This record gives sequence, structure tokens and C-alpha cells, in this order.
Amino acid sequence: MRAVLLSIALIAELAVSARAETPREVPVDLELILAIDVSRSMTPRELEIQRRGYAEALLSADVVQAIGLGPHGQIALMYVEWAGPYSQRLIIDWTMVRTRADAEAFAARLTAEFTDALRRTSISGVIDYAIPRFDGNGFAGLRQVIDISGDGPNNQGRPVLAARADAEARGITINGLPLMTREGMGAQWHLDDLDQYYRHCVITGQTSFVIPVLEWKDFPAAVRQKLVLELVDRQPPDHVPVRRAEGYDCLIGEKIWDQFIGDWN
Repeated sequence: MRAVLLSIALIAELAVSARAETPREVPVDLELILAIDVSRSMTPRELEIQRRGYAEALLSADVVQAIGLGPHGQIALMYVEWAGPYSQRLIIDWTMVRTRADAEAFAARLTAEFTDALRRTSISGVIDYAIPRFDGNGFAGLRQVIDISGDGPNNQGRPVLAARADAEARGITINGLPLMTREGMGAQWHLDDLDQYYRHCVITGQTSFVIPVLEWKDFPAAVRQKLVLELVDRQPPDHVPVRRAEGYDCLIGEKIWDQFIGDWN
């Protein structure tokens, strides 16, 4: 009997030890990946505008207040820049943001330095990069969102619909911030209806949405609005639901590249 009791005690001790060694996931209201386009079509000024725009939005009273409205009052953020299918640059790894001081620290890291552009545009590539980043990140979010900004359609890597389907299967929301400005290089790659491309081909999730940016002066306000909506899990008042049977050509970016260059892969 004594041997049995010692065995039970040993098993219990090992179980407690195992639990102590297992990292505990921190509960948060939202796990949010900010995925920012830095393809070669963007000018250095545009790249800086994006970093500063996100920093300014994070420091706004609206965003800080919205972070505190959730049941946990805290979120987890990651900031990554992207271009081609294998061109993702992690700027800030998963970071918990709870207070204004946390937001200030995150913003300061964003604007500490500015990096160069990368080649091509692969929205599918950044989705493929982002999905596994939710696994084992140390946080347990009530929601998981990939927030993609970009100035053109997918033109390299696998079709964007295939990548989006993988996000759908995981219950991950994708929101879009199409940059419909005309400052950068390569006007032949631009889509006049880039906002529609994002609506039909990129975003997914019951509360997903698109906020287009027509001029760079509107960028900080658009980012602020987008972050607040993501934090409170709402859509813009003027949101128009997408009926996917409408038949938008989600390979338009690849076809444009093929027209001017050749084999897009």
C-alpha cells in the first residue's frame, strides 16, 4: 500500500511539474497581424507614410480606448512587411498591448528606422506566412485577424483564393486596406477597382471589410478607423456585403503580369 501511495504521489508531482513547465497562453481579445505592402511599386516616402500612419493610429485615443473595451482589455499585435511569396520581413513579433504606454512602445519601434522596398506582390504569400504565426504564439485570442494593406493585386505565388480558403478553414478573418493612390512606380500594375478586388478575392470572415485609401493624406485616418473596427469586431456603416457568385476575376493580377512580362511564376 505504501508503494502504491508513493507511486500516486510521484505521478501527481510529475503532473504538477509538467503543468508548471508548460507555457501558459495569455488570454487576449484579439490576435492581430498587421501585414503591410512594401513592394517595389512603393516609393520610400510611401513606405515611411505607412509606418508613421500605423504608429499614429495606435496612439490615437479611439484605438487605445477600443483596446480597453474587450473582456480582457488587451490584444496581441504583430507587424510584418511583405512583397513576393517568400519576401516577408518581420518588424515586430507578437507583442501584448494593453495600455497607452504599450501602444507608445510599439509605435516607437515602428518608427525607429525605415527599410527598403522588396520585389513583386504576393498576397497569397503573406497569408501563407501569417496563418501559422497564430500557432504557439503564447496568446489565446477570442478572435484572429490578418489585416492586409496593398497597392496591387496578387501577381506571384499561388492564387489568392487558395490562400484565403486556408484562412477560412481556420476561422481567421482577413480585412483589407487597398491603397489606391498613384504616387508609386509601375502604373501598369495598378487596378482602378482594387477595392473590389480586395472585396471579392482577399477578405473573408463574417465581420470582414475593406477600407480603400484614395490619397495618402487619408491614410492615418483610414488605419485608425480600421483598427477600431477590428478591436470592436464591427464593419463600417457603409459596408456592402459581397456575393461571391458575381464572378470577379481573381487572377487579374497574374494576367496583367503575364501580359507585360511573361510567366508570372
